Amino acid sequence: MNFLKSLFGGGGAEDRGIYFYVQPKMCKEILRIRVDPLNDLSRADDGKTYWCRKLASAARCPFQAEVELYFDKNKRYTGSDVTDGKLVSEAEWKAQRGE
Repeated sequence: MNFLKSLFGGGGAEDRGIYFYVQPKMCKEILRIRVDPLNDLSRADDGKTYWCRKLASAARCPFQAEVELYFDKNKRYTGSDVTDGKLVSEAEWKAQRGE
């Protein structure tokens, strides 16, 4: 029975996602983006590191933020490039939500 639960998603799986918070240009809303290190990362041209690209857009904002995230060979976050927006802290995102 436990095999079927793990196969079909029952039993409260652990969230392995890495979360980032981005604020698109000219927008007050802060968006949360999730990166799954097992599915979202692509090998970089050097063959040793990883990267991924995410697009984030809010409902009433004129710009879509493009976020490129970089990871080392162990899939740990090392840096980012953001076009038409900026990365912000989780605390800022929570404050916006009133948490």
